[in-house]
Parts: sequence; C-alpha cells; structure tokens
Amino acid sequence: MKRVAILGSTGSIGVQALDVVGRFPDRFEVVGLAAGRNAPRLLEQIRRFRPRVVSVCDEAAARAVRAEAPPGTEVLSGEAGAVAVASHPDAAFVLAAISGGAGLRSTAAAIEAGKPVGLANKESMVLAGELLMARAAAKGVAILPVDSEHSAIHQSLVGHNRGEVRRLILTASGGPLRCTPAAELAAVTPERALKHPNWSMGDKITIDSATLMNKGLEVIEARWLFGVEQQRIDIVVHPESVVHSMVEYVDGSIVAQLGISDMRGPISYAMGHPERMPLDLPPLDLGRLGKLTFEPPDPARFPAYTLAYRALELGGTAPAVLSGADEAAVAAFLARRCSFTQIADVCADVLEAHVVEPVRSVEQALAASEHGRREAEKRVGALAHAPAGR
Repeated sequence: MKRVAILGSTGSIGVQALDVVGRFPDRFEVVGLAAGRNAPRLLEQIRRFRPRVVSVCDEAAARAVRAEAPPGTEVLSGEAGAVAVASHPDAAFVLAAISGGAGLRSTAAAIEAGKPVGLANKESMVLAGELLMARAAAKGVAILPVDSEHSAIHQSLVGHNRGEVRRLILTASGGPLRCTPAAELAAVTPERALKHPNWSMGDKITIDSATLMNKGLEVIEARWLFGVEQQRIDIVVHPESVVHSMVEYVDGSIVAQLGISDMRGPISYAMGHPERMPLDLPPLDLGRLGKLTFEPPDPARFPAYTLAYRALELGGTAPAVLSGADEAAVAAFLARRCSFTQIADVCADVLEAHVVEPVRSVEQALAASEHGRREAEKRVGALAHAPAGR
C-alpha cells in the first residue's frame, strides 16, 4: 500500500489522480490533500478518501471545510498548510499539481522531507529547476514527471544509456491557433484562444498552448529534469497529440511514447513507478487514425517559445522572471487588457531588461518570478492602445 499526498487535489490533475487512486484501492491510501478554494469538491474528496490532513488556500475556506469535514480530519490553511501536507511523515509519494509559482514551496518541502515527487507543476522546474534537482539528488529521492511530454521522455529513456542521447524532441499540438493566419493573430479573442483541439486544461495553460509558451517552459523543465542542454532539446508540432515526445540516440534511432490524450496515463505511470498499472482506457487505434503529422514550429508567428531558450541562455533568475511575466501577460489577455500577440512582446521586454542573478534559494526564485510579474504589469499598463477583439 503506497500512502500518497496530492497537492492541487481539486484541479484537473488532482481530480484525475484521485480517479486513479479510486481504481486501485488496494494499492493506494490518501494521506493528505491540498486544494485551493473549492471547498465543496474538497469535501467530496475527504468523504470518499478519508485523508488525515487537508489544506485549503485561506482560513475562510478552511472554516467552511471544518464545519462539514468528518471527525479526525485535520484542516489547515495557507501555504504553510500545503507545505505540511507535502511533508507529512506518513506520505510515501507526493503528487505536486498546484499550478503556477504557488506550488514551488510545497514541492520543495516534499523533496526536503525525502519524498518521491510526481511533478505536474512545471513552474517549480522553471523557477528553480537546478536547485530542486540538486536537493533531490542530495536527498536521494526521485522526481517523476507527470506532464505528458516529460513522462514520454522518461519512458523513452528507460533501459537506455543516457550518454547515448543525441537530443530530446518535445511534441506540441500547435494549440487552437496553429492554422490561424499571422495577420489575424493580433485580433484573436480569449474565447477563441481557449478552444484547445485536443486537451481539456485550465485557462492559463491553454493560452500558453496557444502562444507555444507552454512548450518553451517545457524546454526549461526538460533541461533540468533530464540534464540535457537546451541546444539538444527540440520542438516539433504534432497536431494529433498521439506521439507525446521522443528521444533520439546517437545512432539515429528515435524512441517515442504514443498513447491517447488522457492524463491518467502519465499520472498512473508516475504513481505506480516502477510498475505499470492496468487502466481501462480506450486503446490507441493507429489504423483508424490513419496518419501522424509533424511540422516545425513557426517562430515568426509564435515567438513565445523562443524566449525560453533565451532565458536558459541567460541562466540564473531569467527563467523565473519569464514565468512571472507570462503569468501577468496571460492574465492581462484574458482580462482583455492586451492583445494575443502582445503576450510575447511583453514577456520579451521584461526578459531582456532583467539583470540576472544566480538562483540560490526557493525564496529568491519566487522573488524573481514576482519581479517578472510586476514588470509585465507595468508594461501592460503602459500599452498605448486597447487590444483588438475587445
């Protein structure tokens, strides 16, 4: 029986992780859950899985949960509560799925407590990847990727010599705007950009998919997760989202992981590692699919992903600043305060103006991200005209 704590339990990844737990009640026990403000959903999870400790983002939500939680459930709040769930002494595995920079402290706490981590919070690696991987190595704990692309790379590396890797190839769906003419991109509305063709995700990550910033952030994550320099990490657009990513070896062989677009696959792979668990998901029917399409990304139309390579080149706090700037710029776009194309413009301005420092602590990484957010807000506020599509 593996005792697990799930950070971000009421979000998309957390809900699907608990679906996996529910399919294997003899293999998993839920020790702790950390959520945001969705008290009704958390209460449903508490009643079903009976965790020992839960956390919500603020004290008001905690009071609502305490009023209805079963006896014996400890209810905490705030970031300290999430950290307590992540480092609970009874947890043998932590699934880190709190979105954005807010998940960094709890992810770091799980590593410091010697817990293997299933990482669905890419921002932790973007903000402080080098630092976290060093701490994981020192603690002797594994960080298992849950993002479908990084899970695919992990699976494609198993049984192979890491020294024989030529490059990593991250696949991108291309998002909802892949075929949109360049002249129309500035006028794209939030509603249009949120219509992802293959995946059901939160608003922030869906917009990042539309700009291809998401793929750039995944390059940063892959850089640290797998110890491969950014020059050997490529992106290819694959609209069918069947090949989740690939590894090319020095002899020219490419090993790929394929599967249907369902996050329960990579979630269960991380939770059950090193064993695979049988899932009653629909099989991948390649004959019915007919073809797989691959094309290079277009940096002229979608420049956001190139900023991640630039951030890695600059090093230190640059990726954290880029992440914070992107959070602010995407929020501004969703609020119709900037245009779709201005997301990348704002992020580029913030990144190039930043004075880089080495990342020596989680607090410094978070401060750099917050700096990027503030600088992006300033630039959005200074935009001289209202965005198109208002």
